[in-house]
Amino acid sequence: MHHPKRGITRPLTAGLATIAVVGGLAACSTADDAGADEAGGTYTWWDPYPQHEDGSDWANRVQACGEEAGVTIERTAYDTTALTNQALLAAQEGTSPDVILLDNPAVSTLADTGMLTTTGELGLDTSAIDENLLAAGVVDGETYGIPIGANTLSLYYNAEVLDDAGVEADSITDWDSLTAALGKVTDAGHKGITFAGIGTEEGSFQFLPWFWGAGADLRDLDSPEAVEALELWKGWLDDGYAPDSVINNSQNTVWEEFLTGDFAFAENGTWQVNSAAEAGFETGLVQLPARDGGVAPAPTGGEFIIAPVQEDTARYDVTRQIVECMTTPEGLVETANTFAYYIPPTAEGQDALLEENPDLEPWVEAVRNAKGRTSDDLGTDYPKISEALWTAVQNALSGVDTPADALSKAQADAEAATS
Repeated sequence: MHHPKRGITRPLTAGLATIAVVGGLAACSTADDAGADEAGGTYTWWDPYPQHEDGSDWANRVQACGEEAGVTIERTAYDTTALTNQALLAAQEGTSPDVILLDNPAVSTLADTGMLTTTGELGLDTSAIDENLLAAGVVDGETYGIPIGANTLSLYYNAEVLDDAGVEADSITDWDSLTAALGKVTDAGHKGITFAGIGTEEGSFQFLPWFWGAGADLRDLDSPEAVEALELWKGWLDDGYAPDSVINNSQNTVWEEFLTGDFAFAENGTWQVNSAAEAGFETGLVQLPARDGGVAPAPTGGEFIIAPVQEDTARYDVTRQIVECMTTPEGLVETANTFAYYIPPTAEGQDALLEENPDLEPWVEAVRNAKGRTSDDLGTDYPKISEALWTAVQNALSGVDTPADALSKAQADAEAATS
């Protein structure tokens, strides 16, 4: 797509249609004065971590990068979906914050509107970043932002529940063996598996290992392989192996359910490593299985640190310092440890993290082999395809449509949205 010369006053069109449906979004306390402080004493920062409140390790980490650059950071947190819409709206109004941490598939959507600076414009070096991770921020050969780390998904299990049901964790190698294990677990009086089927990007994120693990392709949502993946989830609900709550579960809710100790399995990510270690029962990990065996490709998670265009370009020097603080090898390891755990997006950072915590080796390996959601040249088409996909998941799990019908509608919607 050809980009006109970017500037803060240029009309922003791409992606703004989504704003109309979230007109009721609560106003951000910092949005009105996001670019107002010309003295550079306060820089504004938005991120998708409302669970990390002021005074948390994460909030302190953000402030430390501001202090290192000689400024105060005013931080505001939104949930992931609201953050993308609010960023588009702020750009339209000329009130963009200095820094945004954004879920990686949304980076291309924002970049496509012309509201982001490139890493070249900020003077940032991205040569050490793993290509499969940086790719989410590349649009038409330009790089927008840097990943602060990456995560992916795996299958946590409750060792006590498996023991009671006579299930060996290493016996789970494909869909059939997992479904058989769920049958044994529920026969023994326990709950089977919980996951996030919510009608947001989190739902697509959790469904993709099963979708890709069946051999399905995001350009062909109603393929037989895709239908098999959705039939797997729906079958678990119908058989009582998964609770009805999965239809509305976020990943946080999934984890709350797992921590009750009732469930054998929970699909969740790297960010729950510490919580799993502190659970009131022994936990373990098995890789998410592909349909016919082996490890399913799991999506790459994690946020990019991006810098919206500012009318006062003199602000960029401090913005660059804040970004660099977050993305040096030492900074990436510190961020990884603060989040427990984001896997650094560079080989040097990964090696440094493993020196501190060798137990994270399976997660490092998973991230090195994970698949970006906007890869395969999907780019800005991905969010539109993803919305069609999570809608199909919702419709199938709730019984509105069969998996095949839901995915047939999804493919038609995706084709219309991306044509």
